[in-house]
Amino acid sequence: MQRICVIGGSRYVGKLLVQRLRAAGHQVTVVNRGSVPPPGGVEHLVVDRDDESALIAALGSRAFDVVVDQVCYTPVQAALAARAFGDRTRRYVMTSTIEVYDPATAALTAVPPSALVAEEVVDPATWLVRTDLPWHDAAYLEAHYAEGKRQAEAVFAQRLGCDFAAVRSAHVLGGGAQEFTGRLAHYVEHVTRGTEITVHAGALPTVFIHHEELADLLLWAAGASDLTGPVNASSDGPLTAYDLSAVIAAQVGREPVYRRVGAGEPASPFSYDRYYAMSNARAKDLGFSFSHTTDWLPCAVAEALHALHASTTTG
Repeated sequence: MQRICVIGGSRYVGKLLVQRLRAAGHQVTVVNRGSVPPPGGVEHLVVDRDDESALIAALGSRAFDVVVDQVCYTPVQAALAARAFGDRTRRYVMTSTIEVYDPATAALTAVPPSALVAEEVVDPATWLVRTDLPWHDAAYLEAHYAEGKRQAEAVFAQRLGCDFAAVRSAHVLGGGAQEFTGRLAHYVEHVTRGTEITVHAGALPTVFIHHEELADLLLWAAGASDLTGPVNASSDGPLTAYDLSAVIAAQVGREPVYRRVGAGEPASPFSYDRYYAMSNARAKDLGFSFSHTTDWLPCAVAEALHALHASTTTG
């Protein structure tokens, strides 16, 4: 049994992770603002992670074997967490994102057009940290989401006095109405209603992961003492926006309607004019086994269809 703290943990992947940690016999503490209570047997510290004095007071004399940070978006938040938890834990795991590899948001090492991007393309040990930028401004943060994640990773890698791992998640799907981004629902709704899906004419593949598989990987990462630094988390089998629409069409029984976008015109989520896929080889080499996207995508689509029909009925 380990003492594990989850920052966030109130919804979707974080909620699943807390359930899995409890099922594995760990002693779990959840830190969040209290919007949703954790399951029975889980200690709940209701505090704003951005209030350093309140966070330290709430933690008291507690110490943990592992901290899993589900909701760190900026270097300012990371620096505060490093101060609050640095001498309280031997291991810190942060949930990061595929967006750190978006070449439109930073000057990154060039990779071949159809290459699976490996972790070393963005090295948090050397990435520049700028805590003086307006990270507290919601509009700025939204516009600089990828850079906020890159710099948050960098703070932990450079300033945290314990083992650190960053789990860079692919696009997360599954869970029906729980999938709060609404990106799969976007496709399901448009295919079901026969309305236009805006896509690039030559849309290229990206990678996905099921929300339960991501929770399993975070559980694994919490206990994988040989895992430090960034690790990519994606199911096998990249898909294009057309591939995703085809899986939905097979269940709905109607063909998708597409409108091809011009250069610079925004497209639907998951439609990319560049190859946007990560290599999951490092996690595999360290012992984690991934599913194939096609193993779980039909079920995720069925859940999204059920959620759409339920909202239509209740609405």
